[in-house]
Amino acid sequence: MDILLAADPPDLEGALFNIQQAAEKGLKGFLTWHDIPFRKTHHLAEVGGQCAEIDRTLAPLVERADELTKYAWTFRYPGSPYEATLDEARAAAALAREVFEAVLNRLPPEVHPPSAP
Repeated sequence: MDILLAADPPDLEGALFNIQQAAEKGLKGFLTWHDIPFRKTHHLAEVGGQCAEIDRTLAPLVERADELTKYAWTFRYPGSPYEATLDEARAAAALAREVFEAVLNRLPPEVHPPSAP
């Protein structure tokens, strides 16, 4: 995500798609850890709602993260009438990181990715 935002010019559409995917995969990873099946969907409210059934403290974050859902499809086809801004992409990236960290903090340390050097 960060590399796409740091490009000159920044790849906002690519970054926003990957931002949505990061949040989605984090939530689906949480469900997978708990052996909870989920539908093939990009809708974060649906996937996140299942996560909140496991851990109610995730509900407010899932509600906020649902705004990222639109980035799964908004730029999928050429000629999108919507133009994202760098500030919007940075805010979305921060939200996706928040989702990822929240999920990670609810999983045992032994499944956390290794720290970067």
